[in-house]
Amino acid sequence: MFIKKSAILGCALLAAGLSSVYAADWSNTYIGYRYGSQFAEPFNNTDISKNIFNLNHVSGYKYGTNFFNVDMLISDSNDSPTTNGQPNKVSSAREVYVVYRHTLDLGKVTGKPETFKFGPVRGVGLTAGFDFNDKSGDGYQSKKHMLVAGPTIMLDVPGFLNVSLLELWESNAPAGHPQRYSYDPHPMLNAAWGIPFSVGPLPLSFEGYANFIAAKGKNEFGASTKPETNIDMQVMYDASALFSASKNTFKVGLEYQYWRNKFGNDHKGAAGAGAFAKTPMIRAEYHF
Repeated sequence: MFIKKSAILGCALLAAGLSSVYAADWSNTYIGYRYGSQFAEPFNNTDISKNIFNLNHVSGYKYGTNFFNVDMLISDSNDSPTTNGQPNKVSSAREVYVVYRHTLDLGKVTGKPETFKFGPVRGVGLTAGFDFNDKSGDGYQSKKHMLVAGPTIMLDVPGFLNVSLLELWESNAPAGHPQRYSYDPHPMLNAAWGIPFSVGPLPLSFEGYANFIAAKGKNEFGASTKPETNIDMQVMYDASALFSASKNTFKVGLEYQYWRNKFGNDHKGAAGAGAFAKTPMIRAEYHF
């Protein structure tokens, strides 16, 4: 019953977010590209190169904000090192990963923003959304579905820093599993930030997210899952002036991802070193 009520709450907030797209007070949309050669996947101890293209949209309206991102990830053949037991030197794995979040600002909804300001907190909200992925060309072939919902606090910093405590309802239907498998509901502590700063004349920003995710019970193979830590952060340089463009139109930078016990797999167990990714990347964005 609790899951059903939470799902209903999530759907209600999602509907509010989707309807608000047509009345946005502000928005920022960009297309991006990033590349790294040290990606890792569980049960695969080989470094993987990936080209990642993404579309990202953030907008604010009268009662809150929307966040949407879709990544298209193209791996080299190391993501699927064998095909029918033979070395794979040609094909590559492809993945689409979609994230949507809607945050309802309680201060704006009630018309009493001062009620939800205290200490370093400038606002409190309710967040709901979903993750969805579809991957092919590797051994696992993930088909993840996930709903999320929980409270968010918005901290009073330059730019933004939001911290959320979200409950996750996750399922998957990988290759070889005809029925979708649901993990135990489990919590995630999430932080997301975008903080501008400068070094001399260089306009920079520190951006990213951090997810601290509890274990989610048994996986679809009957093994116990582990808590996971996924931190993805980047320092971006606003290169717009080099192209005589408006501020924050062209951004380039360096990114680093730290992902321990990836997807809940124990990096000290059978999943091996591939369940502990430490990946530097280059990144570029065009905002419009």
